Amino acid sequence: MKTDQTKLVMVQDVTLHYGRHVVLKHVNFSMKAGQIMGVIGPNGAGKTTIMKAMLGLVKVNQGTITLLNERVTPQHHAVLADNVGALIENPALYPFLTGWQQLQLVTKNESQLKWVIAALQMSAYIHQTVKHYSLGMRQKLGIAMALVTKPKLVILDEPMNGLDPQSVKLLRDLMKRLAQQGMAFLISSHILSELEKVIDTVMVIDHGRVVLQTAMQDLQQNQQQKLVLQTTADAQALTWLQRHHYACSQQADGLVVMGVTSLTPLLAGLIAQGVQFTYIGEQAVDLETILLRQLGQSVRGELE
Repeated sequence: MKTDQTKLVMVQDVTLHYGRHVVLKHVNFSMKAGQIMGVIGPNGAGKTTIMKAMLGLVKVNQGTITLLNERVTPQHHAVLADNVGALIENPALYPFLTGWQQLQLVTKNESQLKWVIAALQMSAYIHQTVKHYSLGMRQKLGIAMALVTKPKLVILDEPMNGLDPQSVKLLRDLMKRLAQQGMAFLISSHILSELEKVIDTVMVIDHGRVVLQTAMQDLQQNQQQKLVLQTTADAQALTWLQRHHYACSQQADGLVVMGVTSLTPLLAGLIAQGVQFTYIGEQAVDLETILLRQLGQSVRGELE
């Protein structure tokens, strides 16, 4: 197989099924050093399964997964030991160990232990037994276990579960710093508002298929922006906008107009009708809107 030295991870034509139930279908994507990729999709779409396959925890029926140009399978995953950290579903913790002792199961290197404890602000409770930890403390410890050795790739499945807003921001800032140092992240999360603040690439999975993979910057630039108008005569304004072929609708926060390329003729036309404005603003399309739109396109494609 031809190798690509620029790619840290390559997932090529991966298909996995249990009997007749197809979990992954011809999945293809790649990652490079320093990349932060968010994988999103509905429940049961295959997000956790592809992560498990990348860790050699499940056997695929077709295709290949390579890390640093070495193939990963349940029988051959030695390359993962020094190069990958992961938190899949809930962290596997021993309740009668302290947080420090739990981290020592990953590494005995004291400098590594100290940096991750400081980075995640865990020093106040790191020597307490895990059975006394809150949900958020347990989640931080699981994340620390994935990060402690500073591997080349970190896979985090719903890492923000149970974290308070301060801890979410702390994790977000830490991931950005580590990515600047060359660490790559593959993250899944249902908290899309937080996910879009940290990722540079988004991959949408639906029914086991990758239906979209693109840079966040490109995706946001290609999405139409929403123009929000609040007026003293919404019904009159809506009628005029529709008559002049603007894509618009009445919503709770006012009139929403899509795809406006020039604001001046729109405003001038409404003012000429005697419409007065109480608010004019632009609303960026968020990741949730993009996801729902993409999944809607995916469903329509299956029906056609």
